[in-house]
Amino acid sequence: MPSSDPRLPLLGGRLALDFANIPSYPGAPAHRLSWEELIVFLEASRIVSNERGSTLLALSGSEPDAAQTLLARSTDLRDSLRKIFGAMVRKEGIAPDWTEPINRILRITEGHDELVSADSGWKLEFVARESGLDWLLAAVARSAAEIIVEGAQARVRICANPVCGLFFSDHSRTHRRRWCSMAVCGNRNKVASFARRHTF
Repeated sequence: MPSSDPRLPLLGGRLALDFANIPSYPGAPAHRLSWEELIVFLEASRIVSNERGSTLLALSGSEPDAAQTLLARSTDLRDSLRKIFGAMVRKEGIAPDWTEPINRILRITEGHDELVSADSGWKLEFVARESGLDWLLAAVARSAAEIIVEGAQARVRICANPVCGLFFSDHSRTHRRRWCSMAVCGNRNKVASFARRHTF
């Protein structure tokens, strides 16, 4: 899913992969998400509008307990997705307890699918029951569940740059995509390769 937000390039191709990649820059260490990182992701992935994002940003001051609860759930979900997608890349089994953060969000955020008018037609969008703030993670949890069910057909990959670690879904024609982005890691690899070949 492309992002128009320069603060957060979404390179994964699927919502749950992009969420697992937060913070989305090569080599970024995993850490507890900040409220701002979460809101930037929600805006960049179009889960919320920029206006709604601004309102949510203010919640960390006006409703700190609710914000901290959502942040803890978001971090748990992101960390579980990294374990799950890492296992999928390595063609290993998925531990049942890794799916609990996904199921917790799916249970909390009952909702329904709804047809929504899009730029060039229609799209199917999940509309969650707004109860607390957990509904903000409903689409991510649903995306993750779909990827797990698809298994190998989801073509989850990890960037070949050993210091990157970003996940992506390989939708290339040959299914041999190696890089999170040619503009980022792919070009870096080409430059490094060229330098190695031309060093005396």
